[in-house]
Amino acid sequence: MSRTMSIEELRGILIACAGGEDADAPPEDFADLAFDDLGYDSLALIETAARLKLDHGVVIPDDLITEVGTPAELLKLVNERTAA
Repeated sequence: MSRTMSIEELRGILIACAGGEDADAPPEDFADLAFDDLGYDSLALIETAARLKLDHGVVIPDDLITEVGTPAELLKLVNERTAA
């Protein structure tokens, strides 16, 4: 049974993996902004991959997650892997 993740669910995970500071939370229209512009480095993305695996059973290898450029691209990847 697969379930599609929403951009808001992903936003919550990204906030938690970046230290959980709501003041530093991505803006509401963050989906197409580059992770670099949002202040997310490879370590934050690897933490995000670990959280996705732990909480949602979605496995994204470290080398793949560090190639994703925007939250929208990451969401697409997550939902493709959830459906597979």
